[in-house]
Amino acid sequence: MPEFPNLIHFAIPFFIISMLLELFITTKQKIKAYEAKDAFTSITMGLGNVFIGLLSKGFVLLALFFVYENFRFFTIPVAWWSFILLFFADDISYYWFHRISHECRLFWASHVVHHSSQHYNLSTALRQTWSGGFYTFIFWLWLPLLGFHPAMILLQMSVSLLYQFWIHTETINKLPKWFEAVMNTPSHHRVHHGSNPIYLDRNHAGILIIWDKLFGTFQEELDEEKVVYGLVENIHTFNPVKVAYIEWFHMLKDVFTSKTSLLNRMKYLIKPPGWRHDGTGKGSNDLREEWLHASLQSQSEVEIQQPSIPVESENTLA
Repeated sequence: MPEFPNLIHFAIPFFIISMLLELFITTKQKIKAYEAKDAFTSITMGLGNVFIGLLSKGFVLLALFFVYENFRFFTIPVAWWSFILLFFADDISYYWFHRISHECRLFWASHVVHHSSQHYNLSTALRQTWSGGFYTFIFWLWLPLLGFHPAMILLQMSVSLLYQFWIHTETINKLPKWFEAVMNTPSHHRVHHGSNPIYLDRNHAGILIIWDKLFGTFQEELDEEKVVYGLVENIHTFNPVKVAYIEWFHMLKDVFTSKTSLLNRMKYLIKPPGWRHDGTGKGSNDLREEWLHASLQSQSEVEIQQPSIPVESENTLA
């Protein structure tokens, strides 16, 4: 088995220095990017993720090895060119994991942790799940099936996670157009963390933004629509345990206590967040359509109310 360093552990000093630098810059620019309790919660969630990851990554590694040893179609060697292939394979895996995590409540229950902060800074990147590591790996199982070694897969997953750290900031506006066109950037990811209807469930990219453009989930950050961070319904707590498991509680409560059929109860696990069996719920698509309709209606009313400028005839001008 090839041995690769644990990049996340080595990156911890870099995370700390970067956050201190961002805090200095935002304070100097009089931008309230950090709130002490919020940042502490995010850092605690990150540390918890690292410790729980010691257990979950062992479980994931066993699952990847089981597929690799028993069912792989090919044996892809550990070489420079195989890492290039793996880069794209891992990134599209991340896109679909991330997208489904917004469209299926069972996966949202763990991913909502990352969106629970109403601030957007580098500490937000550390606000990671304490439960998702035990089951979200299924989106990567096709990689050992193809023949990529599990150790390579875990290394590339760490590279992707490290890349996504620096895009959690408001200190960087927009980068050169060629970079914004291909790569995930702070601007693109600010959209992803927005609770504005127009921004909901958009820009699921890990490293490459091309997947969102290809599959129709891309949304540019608009100058006229400032991003409002957090959830449609914020949880209003800094308790790390509540942040980690509150959506699990609400989801299971809906499953076991809703007065409806067993089929509808099970739908609370697979339907998008906001779905209700009685039709009263609203998902991100519903909220976006309402916002777009209201925006178009408001624009039409402004155009109607604008006074028309009379055009003088040639005789009058003469």
